[in-house]
Amino acid sequence: MTSWVLIATAAYLLLAIVNLTDKFMVDNVVKSSRLYVFLVCSLGSLIVLAAPWFLVWSGWYIFTLNIVTGALFAVAQYFLYESLRSGPASKSIILIGGSIPVLTFLFSLAFLGSHFSAAQIVGGIFLLAGIFLVAFLPVKHHLWEKFLVRFKKDYNTANNLKFIFLTAFFYTVFFVLSKYSYEQQSFWSAFIWIRLGSLAFVLLALSFAAWRRDVFGALLKKKKKSKHQNWKTSVLFLFNQGLGSLSFILQNYAIFLGSVAVVNALQGIQYGALMLLGLVFAPILPKSMREDLSFRVLAQKILAILLISLGFYFII
Repeated sequence: MTSWVLIATAAYLLLAIVNLTDKFMVDNVVKSSRLYVFLVCSLGSLIVLAAPWFLVWSGWYIFTLNIVTGALFAVAQYFLYESLRSGPASKSIILIGGSIPVLTFLFSLAFLGSHFSAAQIVGGIFLLAGIFLVAFLPVKHHLWEKFLVRFKKDYNTANNLKFIFLTAFFYTVFFVLSKYSYEQQSFWSAFIWIRLGSLAFVLLALSFAAWRRDVFGALLKKKKKSKHQNWKTSVLFLFNQGLGSLSFILQNYAIFLGSVAVVNALQGIQYGALMLLGLVFAPILPKSMREDLSFRVLAQKILAILLISLGFYFII
């Protein structure tokens, strides 16, 4: 099996946990998407500590490319959190995950001059078919929602589709530019510059009153909570960001090694794994979180898992 396929697979298995925790955090702990993006990009910039060993100056053109790419990541993150706040986590994440490979495939052909084998194209089609089959499951049959319904009773879905589209678009441009950037310089140097671009964006955003009000206002409110509650939520946030950083590095390294379009298509593994976990652990889960085993829903889930598995087989 190609090494970057294994790396991408590991990244998406971790992302299943990260996305679930992100949804819980933006609904119940860090309710401001602007604050969440500020914290994520600020923590992500800690990779700059490795600069003395890896950072290389590659000229103003590459520098500008890296900074713009990092800024696009921050924008994509903002719209991702807004989509999680405005609608069901499962459908938001799956529709975003299904849209990005399609857009990335088109952008890669148009701007990167990428070429795909017949097997990769067939595998991508199977993966996307499996992803969208999962997306059209009723909301209450997603393990994401069975978990999160305990913390949030209703959804504001008015802007959900708009945020899903914007998230998919900005992530696609980010991934395509990242691939181009990795082709021009070493992986770690590019990665550090891109993370600094994300930090530059959120610091610049603080020049706007709305961002300052959301970021510093939310931080002040957080300080008023009990120390015990702050400690628990801080540990959860830092743990999730640790997993998120690891999955982000693995995902980007897979993009560096292989095809950006195929790496994004492999996101179907994330949804297949989540469904399998729900089915395997159903007997020990609380009744409210057990997977629906009715014939129609079970058949749809099994078909989705088979399609995702076939897609993975053809790609590797």
